[in-house]
Amino acid sequence: MTTLLVLLSLLILILLIAWAKFHPFLAFLIVSLLAGWWLGIPVEKLTTSLKTGIGSLLGDLAMIICLGAMLGKLVAETGAAQKISDTLLKLFGEKNLHWAMMITGFIVGIPLFYNVGFVLLVPLVFAVVYRTGMPAVYTALPMLAALSVTHGFLPPHPSPLALAAQLHANPGTILFYGIIIAIPTILVAGPLFAKTLKNMQSKPLQLFQSTNQYPAKLPGAFNSFVCALLPAILLMLFTALPVIINIEGTAMNIISFISDPVLILLASLLFATGALGVANGYSLKTIMNFYSEAVKDIAVILLIIAGAGALKQVLVDSGVNEAIGIQLSNLSINPLVLGWLIAAVIRVCLGSATVAGLTAAGIIAPLIQTAHVDANLMVLSVGAGSLLFSHVNDSGFWMFKEYFNLSVKDTLRSWSVMETIVSVMGLLGVLALQLILG
Repeated sequence: MTTLLVLLSLLILILLIAWAKFHPFLAFLIVSLLAGWWLGIPVEKLTTSLKTGIGSLLGDLAMIICLGAMLGKLVAETGAAQKISDTLLKLFGEKNLHWAMMITGFIVGIPLFYNVGFVLLVPLVFAVVYRTGMPAVYTALPMLAALSVTHGFLPPHPSPLALAAQLHANPGTILFYGIIIAIPTILVAGPLFAKTLKNMQSKPLQLFQSTNQYPAKLPGAFNSFVCALLPAILLMLFTALPVIINIEGTAMNIISFISDPVLILLASLLFATGALGVANGYSLKTIMNFYSEAVKDIAVILLIIAGAGALKQVLVDSGVNEAIGIQLSNLSINPLVLGWLIAAVIRVCLGSATVAGLTAAGIIAPLIQTAHVDANLMVLSVGAGSLLFSHVNDSGFWMFKEYFNLSVKDTLRSWSVMETIVSVMGLLGVLALQLILG
């Protein structure tokens, strides 16, 4: 009966978002209240559960998400993203543009949120297309595959960080494992898959032919690369340091403190404020306006995460998540595959990768302990599942269709298949790592 009530709650959540077109935050609150009531939480404690869930999850993530958005906005507005792209194009040449686009998407995608990265980098793709005459979809897919992978697999993006907070995983380890999985995933979903679409016709909007949203004076290539990659570099460095060097006592406590993602992002942002902003003639007032706009852009993400936190806490307080975890642990299926499958089904039904990942994590969390699963691999497995088959209920689907002026059929053939390849390759990579790690 408990399992049926949870499934009914998820069904209502799907219907509210996909059919009734409720905002996910409102849908989460409504379903959280209904689920808590059905599962036996006293009504006077229901709102406490919601507030606790929202507060605990946002307490971990709000600062990280906001700082990451600010850094991404600065990288874009100062022209560092364009400089990275131009440098790679010179390095690879026109014949290897798709490889250059792939690396551009990966590097710029680390600090940039997906929707922001899409809007800001797609005009660069069309600038290259107009210069070279290369097919637009063929040129763009490697970059978009890289953006999708960084969004779903790699901290400091909100979804993997939120999953890490829910499953008590280590963001640095997730980043290290995620990069290992990301490389073959991007290669298959990007350049290799794009070759099958080389003849796909796309007539981009005329808007892209004349738009120039970057400053005439661009920062240096080294400066651009360092500022875009600094959070990832520091996270990997502080994760690897205790493994390479035997560190104990006070020194280890200091490293634990300064390796916190909040401090790493804050330090990276302050460095980039000077190196990309002030050093290139931007006033602090202008830079702070960039940051204000960035926070506005990610408000919806914060709300969705908050709503998911509320539902997670209701499941925890009712004890149902433990019950479901015990039941699922008896199934003859790899827990990592199960986490991927739950996220994938919710993703296909709802369209939102963030909602799918966070909801699946709340259900699968008990298996981390009962089945002795590596929490870092589970984050990546759920993250991969949350990317499966983006279609008509996903805003990313329509952004790609409209920007590239494609039919629904061609968008399904290109965008939706690419996202599915990313998801399946991600799962295969997680399972391969599980075998290697034992």
